[in-house]
Amino acid sequence: MRQQQGFSIVMAIFILVVLSLLGGYMVRLGGIQQMTSVYALQGARAYLASKAGLEWAIARINLGGSCIEVNAQTALSFADIAGFTVKLSCTSTPYTEGGKNPVVYEINSLSQYGVYAGSDYVARQLEVSMVMNN
Repeated sequence: MRQQQGFSIVMAIFILVVLSLLGGYMVRLGGIQQMTSVYALQGARAYLASKAGLEWAIARINLGGSCIEVNAQTALSFADIAGFTVKLSCTSTPYTEGGKNPVVYEINSLSQYGVYAGSDYVARQLEVSMVMNN
């Protein structure tokens, strides 16, 4: 009788294939986790850029400015948050209420990084309403 041979080589090839597939999956998963972290960081930066734009607009209005000055401002950029552009829009609505003339300001701030529909595109939009009594 002849002994069977070659069974261990089939098992070894099977184990190598399974381990290589598992290794490829782990590499891909690690890359996805890294990109998720990058997107989260860029999202936080976009939020901060948008918030900085709102603060700039609020300061302008509090110093006696108007929505005309805020809307006339071209896209802002901040040195500490490089690559982001911030676009502002402002509307003001005057009211008469009990002998006072409050003005409601609605300020919108949109910060963007990258090209829309690009792989690195990130945007955040914030809006604030404030009332000033004249």
